Amino acid sequence: MTTLGFAILAVFIGLFAFATIRLMPIYLNYMKVVGVIDGVRTEFDGQSPSVPAMRKSILRRFDVESVGVIEYRDIKVTPVDGGFEVSAIYDHTSPFIGNISFTVHFDKSVLVRR
Repeated sequence: MTTLGFAILAVFIGLFAFATIRLMPIYLNYMKVVGVIDGVRTEFDGQSPSVPAMRKSILRRFDVESVGVIEYRDIKVTPVDGGFEVSAIYDHTSPFIGNISFTVHFDKSVLVRR
C-alpha cells in the first residue's frame, strides 16, 4: 500500500468514525424516548387509563430519563378503538462538517389498551 492509498483510506475511515461520533448521542436519546413510551404502555396497558394520568407518567419518566431533545408535550396521546395511541414523532438534526448536517426522523408509536 502506498502512502497516498493509506492517506485516502485513513480519511475515509476517519469520516465514518466522526459520523458515528455525531450520530451516537442522537440514537441514545431516541432509546430514552422509546423507554419512556414502552414504560407508559407497560404501566397502563389493560388498566383503563386516563389521558391526564398517562401525561403525568410521561412527564415523570422524561425527568428521570433526562430526555433533552423533545418535550413531554410533544408526545401525542390520542384515543383510538380499544385504547390510546402514544406516539413520538420528531426530527433531530446534528451538524457534521461545515454546512453538511445529518437529519434523522424518528417515529415510535404504541397502543395502550383499555
